Amino acid sequence: MDTILNLSVDIKIFYAVLVFSWTVYLWEAYLAYRQRRIYRSTMHVPQELGKIMDTDTFEKSRLYNLDKSNFSFWSGLYSETEGTLILLFGGIPFLWNVAGTVIGRFGLGPEYEISQSLAFLMLATLFSAITGLPWSLYNTFVIEEKHGFNQQTLGFFLKDAVKKFIVTQCILLPVTSLLLYIIKIGGDFFFIYAWLFTLLVSLVLVTIYADYIAPLFDKFTPLPDGELKDDIESMSKSISFPLTKVYVVEGSKRSSHSNAYFYGFFKNKRIVLFDTLLENYSPLNKDGQPEAVPAEESDTQTETKAKPKSKKQGCNNSEVLAVLGHELGHWKLGHTVKNIVISQMNSFLCFFLFAVLIGQKELFMAFGFYESQPTLIGLMIIFQFIFSPYNEVLSFCLTVLSRRFEFQADAFARGMGRASELYSALIKLNKDNLGFPVADWMFSMWHYSHPPLLERLRALGGAKQD
Repeated sequence: MDTILNLSVDIKIFYAVLVFSWTVYLWEAYLAYRQRRIYRSTMHVPQELGKIMDTDTFEKSRLYNLDKSNFSFWSGLYSETEGTLILLFGGIPFLWNVAGTVIGRFGLGPEYEISQSLAFLMLATLFSAITGLPWSLYNTFVIEEKHGFNQQTLGFFLKDAVKKFIVTQCILLPVTSLLLYIIKIGGDFFFIYAWLFTLLVSLVLVTIYADYIAPLFDKFTPLPDGELKDDIESMSKSISFPLTKVYVVEGSKRSSHSNAYFYGFFKNKRIVLFDTLLENYSPLNKDGQPEAVPAEESDTQTETKAKPKSKKQGCNNSEVLAVLGHELGHWKLGHTVKNIVISQMNSFLCFFLFAVLIGQKELFMAFGFYESQPTLIGLMIIFQFIFSPYNEVLSFCLTVLSRRFEFQADAFARGMGRASELYSALIKLNKDNLGFPVADWMFSMWHYSHPPLLERLRALGGAKQD
């Protein structure tokens, strides 16, 4: 009777996971459908956008976002179907057994659970990389290429993919092995030690990422001395931002999309600007004319494309300062610290609930593990599947909070007297990135971590003020 009861619980858990997963997918598909209707039906620039977006840019933006939405539908459908088939046909226990066979060739048996877990993790990430490669290739060399954003060659793309996989394994495997070991020896309060360990790892990674990891993929150079650098340092000093360095990252070798961010802890803050953000710095503004480069840089140059632009890319110095005023507003208003606190509170809660649930054999049996309950598999089942309803709710709440933070950061830049420059910068960046300014209210409410362009411009005061 107990076996029948347990089997019934297993089946309920298994199908509840599948039903919820497809429910979320159908909800996302419905929202995307609503947004695609906007792309298809909004053929002309709305009257309120007439002064900030020309007809040609509006049409390019519409077609680009429609292509991205269609691609997202098919890639999402494939991903959901693949995940369902893996669960239905026992793909997770199968791969676990394959990992056991792999370590067996090195004389290691089932008692070496951490070694088997690392083999499983490597095989799983390899499978994910291989199955995701065609979609990534299509997105980069068809969609992004078609709309003028891709700057990579196939050789550069593939070399980059291999490099990312290797770097990921170098970080993921040691961290996972230590986490599993802590859980094994941590006793009744292992969840506290596991949480502290993941907190330490996240802080270390944030600290070293831009200095040691990101340069493996992109070239970082100090911003040259001049008016822009002086103004950035002066603005940072005016709000007591402990700036130590300003870098320009060569984002143009991958894409013409632009960005800016800051990183670092305590008194060691650095600012990173994408070269595509800087009107006077971006190689994409040089009309396709190759620059003289040192011999050691020639290999990199041949792996990217020189694409002439019909208009200037990026922002002028005043607009760059306004964008940075927005970013520094996140720091001054404590948004970064608040996000870290929320993240760590969530992490602690998840590890605590994991400690409560890890002893439930029915969870393992639901996913095909009848004889053993590996810790890594428990982490996967509980964090990825059992917590999925909670994760969806949390994700929506964080999206709402993020939009609130964005409005506050815009208001901070306005308070610095940079409303006019931020206004024009937002319009330029929207054009450069082909952002579509018309959004379905349900789609934007669920997905947009940044407010739609028109809402931000209205909050800044509509017509340029200040």
